[in-house]
Amino acid sequence: MQPMHHIQCTSEMIGKYVFLPGDPGRVPAIASFLEDARPTASNREYVTYTGYLEGTMVSVVSTGIGGPSAAIALEELCKLGAHTFIRVGTCGCMDASLIPGNCIIPTGAIRRDGTSAQYMPLEFPAVANQEVICALTSACEAAQKTAYTGIVESKDSYYGQHEPEEMPVAPELQYKWNCFKKGGALGSEMECAPLFIVSSIRRVRTGSILHIFRNREREDALHTDPITCPDSSSTIQAAVEAMKILIRKDKQNGGR
Repeated sequence: MQPMHHIQCTSEMIGKYVFLPGDPGRVPAIASFLEDARPTASNREYVTYTGYLEGTMVSVVSTGIGGPSAAIALEELCKLGAHTFIRVGTCGCMDASLIPGNCIIPTGAIRRDGTSAQYMPLEFPAVANQEVICALTSACEAAQKTAYTGIVESKDSYYGQHEPEEMPVAPELQYKWNCFKKGGALGSEMECAPLFIVSSIRRVRTGSILHIFRNREREDALHTDPITCPDSSSTIQAAVEAMKILIRKDKQNGGR
């Protein structure tokens, strides 16, 4: 079998269970929790390590920034036989009550990206897999890590969020941001919606855990200086424990 065009992997190089960080630099950090983890491929934004959890082959594959590259990674991994995915990412916040350093486990995503619209009409919801949500929630509870569950926004423009006033469509960006806040959206990121939509179509399980790096809404509400939390190690650990839960459950049920 020829390697997949973008991720440059074959089925022998990839586990059925895969972590999907955006940042290639986060791949070794996640892989450090695996047994006998080794780099297996690197091409463009796609860096791959493979090792073992619970005696099962597991991979870590970076997706880069945004929906197009994330969808490519997921598509090619599905073609190689992978069936369970956990996105391990970062996000900003819409809800001023959320504390940096904690995490969000999205139940679904607002489809503000362009990629998912080329798969399904916008009326079709982008939702995470319930088994993966439950595993992530259980892992956070066991670790006594605060995790918020709810809706996130998936966008295509980082600066459209952080500097909307600089954009010709500023009124639309600010109006929709406020609408999403009033609707109870928790955070904003760039990959969940396309990953959830592709997963629905390909009949695979995908969930996400997002490390809260900063909450500008909270800073504005409380008139504080910027507060960031770059250390995502506890979020990574929760994702790893969640994957263990899924693997053990699958084995108890006779595998997938």
